Amino acid sequence: MTAGGQWSPEESFALQLDRDDRLASCRTLFHIPTRADGQPVVYFCGNSLGLAPRTARALVEAEVSAWERLGVDAHFKDETPWYSYHELFRESGARLVGALPGEVVMMNGLTVNLHLMLATFYRPTPARHRILLEGGAFPSDGYAVRSHIGHHGLDPTRSLLVARPRPGEDLIRLEDVEALIERHGREIALVLMSGVHYLTGQVFDMERIAAVARRHGCRVGFDLAHAVGNVPLRLHDWAVDLAVWCSYKYLNAGPGAVAGCFVHERHGRNAALPRLAGWWGTDPESRFLMQPEFVPREGADGWQLSNPPIFSMAPLRASLAIFDGVGMDALRAKSVALTGYLQYLIDRISGERIETITPRESAARGCQLSIRVRDRARDVLKALTSEDVVVDFRAPDVIRVAPVPLYNTFHEVWRFSGILGRTCGTATG
Repeated sequence: MTAGGQWSPEESFALQLDRDDRLASCRTLFHIPTRADGQPVVYFCGNSLGLAPRTARALVEAEVSAWERLGVDAHFKDETPWYSYHELFRESGARLVGALPGEVVMMNGLTVNLHLMLATFYRPTPARHRILLEGGAFPSDGYAVRSHIGHHGLDPTRSLLVARPRPGEDLIRLEDVEALIERHGREIALVLMSGVHYLTGQVFDMERIAAVARRHGCRVGFDLAHAVGNVPLRLHDWAVDLAVWCSYKYLNAGPGAVAGCFVHERHGRNAALPRLAGWWGTDPESRFLMQPEFVPREGADGWQLSNPPIFSMAPLRASLAIFDGVGMDALRAKSVALTGYLQYLIDRISGERIETITPRESAARGCQLSIRVRDRARDVLKALTSEDVVVDFRAPDVIRVAPVPLYNTFHEVWRFSGILGRTCGTATG
């Protein structure tokens, strides 16, 4: 923005923003997909699959080479031994989500980790048996929650409590979530919500939700699939009980890459907590004694099941090194500017065919704007695709646009808005 806090619709303004961008060089750290003539596409789909860090290939190939040269001995090689490979993320993973080392472990896939956390933290009683979930949550979360309710012999129609938007609205009001917890707190065993809603891009106030949940004796957890690497997190300080996330969106670790899990240290020290146990969750000091008794390792590591998937972990090392070098505060500042500029340009498109359903307040959104197209939404998607703009479409009428601060530019935002304007209306002066 200018010193006076004003945006401009001129292309020269967007180009100047890019020249002034202190994070502009981060773009060179990623492979940007190109079209047939070699020109880069406008990639606004990092909320679905992040781009490949340029150093990822070498890290994967190094582990393939170790396999070829050493075979099983690569588990205990001098550099990056496979046996303790997951510990490479102990510090960087903790910094990413505002945790203490030992509270975070990279393992499995997101929904697998969610099932593991539900097995431990959803312990319903006749009085306290409900799970609070947000309306329109990502389907996998709903499937997992309903399956656990059913496994306990309970009826989801009674034991699932849903926080929904008010009639005619798209966003869930924080006061309505708090009111539900205040009203039903004695019945709620677990509050489980997204950190950022996948469809609307709404950021939930996790600190306030966790605080009101604790006051009523509820466990509280978050699905951070769209929050991690997107917005600053302070999971330890917020006293969150559990959190899970994937690493192939904003964390740029590749398709199906290893996921992450947070368990607060007060639980990580409690070896008596019930859990679905596996060999890799045992104390390393006794792991190879092959004893029948399960002795969990302290911390989030104690929820591991199997040895680390090395080839899907290696790219995450490339990405987290970039996050450590840049820092979430700097990324968040650029993200706010990118979405602010995009919202300004969208507001200039005349007509009533489109509307942004993402919160207008920068603090209440991440690096995503969700645009509802009221008429022929797929035609708009086709127009964007024909001009090499990659976005995400959610039926029946929402286009999700994610200008990611690590590799997207202000000029790309300007280009996108021009295509949208020509397709859906005209830009106003």
